[in-house]
Amino acid sequence: MFFSAAALEVRHLAYDQQMSQARSDARQEADAILAKLQPNGWVISDLQTGKYPYEMVSSQGLLASSSQLKPFEDGGHKSLMPQPPTVSGQQIFGSTSVTFPRTAASAGSALAGRTLTAQDVLTEVDGITMMHGVPLAYAYPGTRDFVAVRAYVFVTPDAAEAAENALDRVLYPGVPAAALLVAAVAYVATRRALRPVEQITARTAAVTASDPRERVTVPATGDEIARLATAINSTLERLEAASRTQHRFVADAAHELRSPLASLLATLEVAEKYPAKADWPAAVRTAAGQTRRLRALADDLLLLARLDTAPQTSGNTSSAASARAGRPVDLAALVQDVASDFEGRRVAVSVQDDSLGAATVEGNAVRLERMLRNLVDNAVRFADAAVVISVAVDDGQAVVTVSDDGPGIAPADRERVFDRFTRLQDDRARATGGSGLGLAIAREIADRHHGSLRVLEPVGGGATLAARLPVARQQA
Repeated sequence: MFFSAAALEVRHLAYDQQMSQARSDARQEADAILAKLQPNGWVISDLQTGKYPYEMVSSQGLLASSSQLKPFEDGGHKSLMPQPPTVSGQQIFGSTSVTFPRTAASAGSALAGRTLTAQDVLTEVDGITMMHGVPLAYAYPGTRDFVAVRAYVFVTPDAAEAAENALDRVLYPGVPAAALLVAAVAYVATRRALRPVEQITARTAAVTASDPRERVTVPATGDEIARLATAINSTLERLEAASRTQHRFVADAAHELRSPLASLLATLEVAEKYPAKADWPAAVRTAAGQTRRLRALADDLLLLARLDTAPQTSGNTSSAASARAGRPVDLAALVQDVASDFEGRRVAVSVQDDSLGAATVEGNAVRLERMLRNLVDNAVRFADAAVVISVAVDDGQAVVTVSDDGPGIAPADRERVFDRFTRLQDDRARATGGSGLGLAIAREIADRHHGSLRVLEPVGGGATLAARLPVARQQA
């Protein structure tokens, strides 16, 4: 399409240039024809000075014309162009369009039916005599008569059409050839440019859920394709990490489920095999305890699955669910409620509230309670005698710290303790009913509320965990 338009534009420009030159040449020929009028007033018989048809007309009638115009002049007796008006010593240039009529006399003429532009020059001369001695004007004694004369030169498009034909001989085969050449070059260039994309596509298609270790080759071009390959590799790395986490999680969950199931099954099988000797109350207690453990583990796994797929809680969302999740929650009051549930345990749980009523956050009260309960439950599980919960506000954040006087957490384990199914004291945690998911759930809940949960450097022994959550906007 582009080459066709360009070719048409070239033809148009060539035609216009040739026609412009033809009009200029015709004007010069008209001047040359008038210049052949001799000073003594005689018209020279041979007025042809160029290549274009011409006609010279005076106010008295036809003076002379080229042979091409004879079929249109009634055998040379009547001019094709109109007679000029009388002028007074001035020369006037003009341009006129004329359509050559189709008549019986002009049937064989190449000009019949064509419309041409005539370049004309109007002037006046004195005492002119037509050819063959026919007088145009008479010179009376004491006076001089002047006759208006106009020379018409008709601009034919022969040269312009010849230029077009010459261009056509080049353009007709050249334009398709150029288009094919450009298409071939574009095809080769596109194939070469897209070859890395095809390689990326093939390597990406080879990635499977069971083996996400495949990586694409990053071309050393530094362009968009290189950035695409880098982004795909980053995505594949995240997928591989997620796959490893999922496999580890499934394996850990299966391992955690096996223990209570094995204990439950063993208790029931023994009672079934020796019903007369079975301690049925003890068997029922064991079965109920293991069932509760299974239920707690299933609840924790379900909550983690929901947290993994849920968006972060935000108080400025428009959906109804987000609005319910982003309601103001008095963290100090929530801490008091959670602490009251641990009254009467083997360790004392106390609350220190330094928030002055300013520890209000936006979030899901049920999940925030679950976070606090998991922290306190973990502290009670490992404390020797006391657990202290403190609430404060620091730099626009509500801070809840849970401290115990237990064995503490080694520096190397202060991040690992938040991994799923992690138990630093495995036997003790199992004996007390821990699933290894409590702190992982607590951190997930803190993260979903745009907060954080980490282990602090203890003061005087034990372990201290601190949850920081942004306070509600009206209090910030």
